[in-house]
Amino acid sequence: MFKRLLSIMLACLLACVAYAQPVAASSKAEKQAQLTEKVRVGITSLGTGPQARVELKLHDKQKLKGYISETSAESFTVIGENGQATQVAYPQVKQVKGNNLAAGVKIAIGVAVVIGVIILVGALAIPKS
Repeated sequence: MFKRLLSIMLACLLACVAYAQPVAASSKAEKQAQLTEKVRVGITSLGTGPQARVELKLHDKQKLKGYISETSAESFTVIGENGQATQVAYPQVKQVKGNNLAAGVKIAIGVAVVIGVIILVGALAIPKS
């Protein structure tokens, strides 16, 4: 009985070891660098101009609303609703909300709406017996 119990425990232990996945612990600086890169890519993808509207929350609890007028490798400039230009470094940003849809997304939404209308018209046009 003891040998059987020992072999079952050993099999479970081997199964746990076989399916264990290593977890890389990253430091706070690495996490901040990843967040900064993510913010930079997000801001760059929004583009510039009055159509590139953003709402920002900074680490110092300041909030900015406006549009992105220019971007660079280290910072970007936001023109506020009052017309004031504010230069923001990417590491200062805590959260970004942007509402500039890419052309591909707009096309996909339009195609989905057209298909939905066609299906609706087709369903209403079928005579009921």
